Amino acid sequence: MAGISSGLATNYIYACTRMRVRRSRLIPREDYLRMLNMSLPEITRFIGDTYYRSEIDELATSFSGINLVEVALSWNLAKEYQKILELMPGELKYFTASYLRRWDIQNVVTILRGKMQKMQLGKIKEVLVPAGRLDKVTLDRLLTEESPERVVEALRGEQIYPILERELPGAMETGSFARLENELYKSYYAQLIADAQAGIKGGKMFQKYILLEIDIRNIQNLFRLRAGHVREDVRELMIPGGSFPVEELQQFLVLEDRDEFIDALKKQVDALPLLNALEAIRGKERLREIEVALIRVQLDQMERMSKRYPFSVLPVLVYLEEKKYEVANLRALARGKEANLPGERLRDYLVM
Repeated sequence: MAGISSGLATNYIYACTRMRVRRSRLIPREDYLRMLNMSLPEITRFIGDTYYRSEIDELATSFSGINLVEVALSWNLAKEYQKILELMPGELKYFTASYLRRWDIQNVVTILRGKMQKMQLGKIKEVLVPAGRLDKVTLDRLLTEESPERVVEALRGEQIYPILERELPGAMETGSFARLENELYKSYYAQLIADAQAGIKGGKMFQKYILLEIDIRNIQNLFRLRAGHVREDVRELMIPGGSFPVEELQQFLVLEDRDEFIDALKKQVDALPLLNALEAIRGKERLREIEVALIRVQLDQMERMSKRYPFSVLPVLVYLEEKKYEVANLRALARGKEANLPGERLRDYLVM
């Protein structure tokens, strides 16, 4: 860790070690397999016996069933991310805060969709995760605004405001926030790349992961578009900055034969895990299977990178992502049980 003072280097080592400790506490695969055969009350009790206990206990007097699980998971995730941000020293805090801005997009789009669909405020609030720049107080204030237009106006001065102002009229006219959300994420990733290239120590490692995430997201989008039989110009839906130029991604999409499509992708990929993933999903038909396989590759590759750079932002990002998918898994299990879905179908939705 040349160029870093001994005190700051010690802080880096401590912070990255804490991430490894936190990862060791994440719910293992075998416990997810057990939960597939549990009822919703049993899953709630199981979650209450883990490090989600304080949230379950605190909220049990106000919520029950699926609502209790939803709110407890969101609270725990937000508090965990906030603790991690407080723990980070120097450049690690800068890159971690940059990365967590993605939650601002998710939260704002969730509020806008909820407002347009006239959802109850409590239902919207259950799934918000105040882990980005927009804190709980700000999100609560946005929830009280009477319309999507007022929500956007309340965000004037925030980095995401110009895109929201530009894209909201079209979203309201079509009834879809897909383009608005995509434009926000394109801006988000462009800013992450700019942050990585700003000359701050550790930026190169940060950029390595961001480029991997862009590639995975673009490949997932290609499979989604193919599943929807979309063949027109989709360059605006792709995220620039990854390994594939957006023009090349458009060329991949027009390939009708599935094997030819996968082979074309593989020719442009250098990372062995991604090559293996593309080959593994060749025979998979269900979109969710494909998406989970790509997410798993992303997490595995992140872990490899974090082992190569053990005292960088990478171990932090690995934990942030794995914690996010743990919460997503538990939420999928709870919702699936509430809907009486069979265990074998629920398994397809889990990232294990």
